[in-house]
Amino acid sequence: MVAKGYPLYLLIKRASGRGDESQEPSSKRVKPLSRVTSLASLIPPVKAAPLKRIGQTLQRSISFRSDCRPEIMAPRPWAKQIAPAITKRRDSKLWSETFDLGLGHMLSSTEIKRQEAIFELSQGEQDLIEDLKLAKKAYRDPMLKLSIMTEHELNQIFGTLDSLIPLHEDLLSRLREARKPDGSTDHVGHILVDWLPCLETYNSYCSNQVAAKALLDHKKQDHRVHDFLQRCLESPFSRKLDLWSFLDIPRSRLVKYPLLLREILKHTPNDHPDRQHLHHAMNMIQSIVADINTQTGESECRYYKERLLYVESGQRDLLIDSSRILSCHGELKNNRGAKLHVFLFQDVLVVTRAVTQNEQLCYQLHRQPIPVRDLEWEDLQDGEMRLGGSIRGAFSNSERTKNFFRVAFRSGGQLQTHCFQASDAFNKQQWLNCIRQAKEAVNPQTAARCSDCSADASAECPQMDPTDLTLTPVKT
Repeated sequence: MVAKGYPLYLLIKRASGRGDESQEPSSKRVKPLSRVTSLASLIPPVKAAPLKRIGQTLQRSISFRSDCRPEIMAPRPWAKQIAPAITKRRDSKLWSETFDLGLGHMLSSTEIKRQEAIFELSQGEQDLIEDLKLAKKAYRDPMLKLSIMTEHELNQIFGTLDSLIPLHEDLLSRLREARKPDGSTDHVGHILVDWLPCLETYNSYCSNQVAAKALLDHKKQDHRVHDFLQRCLESPFSRKLDLWSFLDIPRSRLVKYPLLLREILKHTPNDHPDRQHLHHAMNMIQSIVADINTQTGESECRYYKERLLYVESGQRDLLIDSSRILSCHGELKNNRGAKLHVFLFQDVLVVTRAVTQNEQLCYQLHRQPIPVRDLEWEDLQDGEMRLGGSIRGAFSNSERTKNFFRVAFRSGGQLQTHCFQASDAFNKQQWLNCIRQAKEAVNPQTAARCSDCSADASAECPQMDPTDLTLTPVKT
């Protein structure tokens, strides 16, 4: 499930691998891979950074072996095996460890923390610049030269990434110029106040990410794309991050700025001349992030509305057309185990089935959209939904189902109900929270659950649609 209205953080796991370098024995017969060899020659080396923590230098060429390519002959017992490539990773480095400080004895603990926070801001810019350059040199350029993807497809996936590099190079240059020879920095507030308006560039980049991710996922079905990305992932320079992780790093950096500025401000004394500028910068970045988040949400909402397929003209609803907010969406199972993709827009709940049309993933409406104002919901306890056509029948524990909730809608004397199963308890709670918030936004006085369904826990709901009562086993 993808829920909206929460900060857009990216949690990146940076894993490291161990292993010694070794050469392929000359006696071993290896299938020639001329196409892949040309691939390695096209990936330019990444310039090594002055600090060890960067660790992005391309240490080895891309591995020329793949699990999907069978060996011509089985390896001999005495043959020397290739050790896995050493994964490069960034090590954390502190300001106090970077500079030779006799100065540290003269600074208060608060000032040292302030310098650490400023250094983290600067170092993060350097890391971001190198990641963006790596994405371009190691992914985009080779795929274009090898015709793995068309230029148009690559432009859609990478968006305006190129324009972000000089933007962050400018901030890094300003921060370094403000750093004194002893490594300390007195003022950064005025630099940030002057630079932050440039982040408006992120509007177009972030708004494109939904379409970019969808296209990238679709192109991964092409074996050449999949093979290329897998080889990159297995190479040291990737740090075990896939292409999308690199493309999503700018957005992760964007939402981190308020935290970085808050940390600098926290350790800046009240009488420090930089404090006023930092307060101004904090207000600016919070406003910028909120605006970009809003526009990105509207872009995602438009994207999915354009991919809805209506089986009947009566399924079209003005509430869908007028929606600008997609509160949450994701895959749920019904009580028969069939997969559905459910969208909760600001004023309407739409139940769909994912289908492919013209090689594009679309969403075909399943039954009528449900207006949020008329929607009734019920949290079903684990074990309350059972197999064999009865909700509260006497069956063994193995037949009990978990993480179900029910939504219902009555129109013109007809009741439409859906029993949904989430992937886990957390996912289920996220859905219920989003539904509750959507109803409160539409009508704060609306009851949160169906009173008839919750009136008697020992009896079947009299409003249930009989077609929704036949259950089949669903793995949870």
